[in-house]
Amino acid sequence: MESWERLERQARDLVELAQLAESDEELTAQVAEEQAQLERELRRRELDLLFSEPYADHDAVMTISVGQGGVDAQDWVEILLRMYVHWAQPSPNEVSILRPGCEVEILDTSPGEEAGLKSATAIFRGRRAYGLLRSEHGVHRLVRISPFDQNHRRHTSFALVEVMPELEEAEEQQVQINPDELRIDTYRSTGAGGQHVNKTDSAVRITHLPTGIVVQCQNERSQIKNREIAMKVLRSRLFQRQQQEAARRREELRGEVPPAEFGSQIRNYVLQPYTLVKDLRTGVETGNVQAVLDGEIEPFIEGWLRWRLGERSAAERTA
Repeated sequence: MESWERLERQARDLVELAQLAESDEELTAQVAEEQAQLERELRRRELDLLFSEPYADHDAVMTISVGQGGVDAQDWVEILLRMYVHWAQPSPNEVSILRPGCEVEILDTSPGEEAGLKSATAIFRGRRAYGLLRSEHGVHRLVRISPFDQNHRRHTSFALVEVMPELEEAEEQQVQINPDELRIDTYRSTGAGGQHVNKTDSAVRITHLPTGIVVQCQNERSQIKNREIAMKVLRSRLFQRQQQEAARRREELRGEVPPAEFGSQIRNYVLQPYTLVKDLRTGVETGNVQAVLDGEIEPFIEGWLRWRLGERSAAERTA
């Protein structure tokens, strides 16, 4: 309350100062500078209010999976992973409340048959990582001239992005896992080869038999460490599933998981015959596709946060 009251006093003082500055150029410039500072502070505090939902401050576990589109879709998975890694690692002059900077740990990648990736799992650790990245949960659609088509035809590709919160220790204890319901497989980590290639079966794949959830990790050289990380991701996914089942209608955490195919996308990325990225939930769009693919997704994150707040408020009014 005190901070908002202070902003209100500053605004009143600025109105009075603006009235005095009508014929004073130096004072007019001061008013403009203070107004810009006040507007930036107000916007920052408005955005703060958008992160009121549970788990917003948690780190985020993201899984990107291939959908329809063949080799192009596998390439699309790799492009999306690059986009989110670039978003998480901004230059110093790009750091903002919607791009605070995150540490990224790639847990697992499954190479495509000809190019790209079939799937990738990463953890984003940073301030409000889950609160920001949950806007990306859903099917992403790419339209472009395929670099894999000798006839240079336009292809459409799909990828599914799933985002869940990384659990803290106390929350992990809420998820009970019966060891008898797990199938644990080990295999040799994939890599570029050379003297540092992993010659032991250190990679771990865990299948939760009752739900069919599969998680895997191969980024550590130790099988024990990979197993610990994989179990942590499994707990996050099971916890999220419990939340879904307890409050499916409100879609508290991740909402519905649609198939990665035409008609189910949340966002379109069009490179041909024109350039446009458009979020179908919020209407936010931009023609600078390359900037978006280089990690500049803040307008889409902010648009989703404000849209989500409006959806929640509407639901509360009709409840």
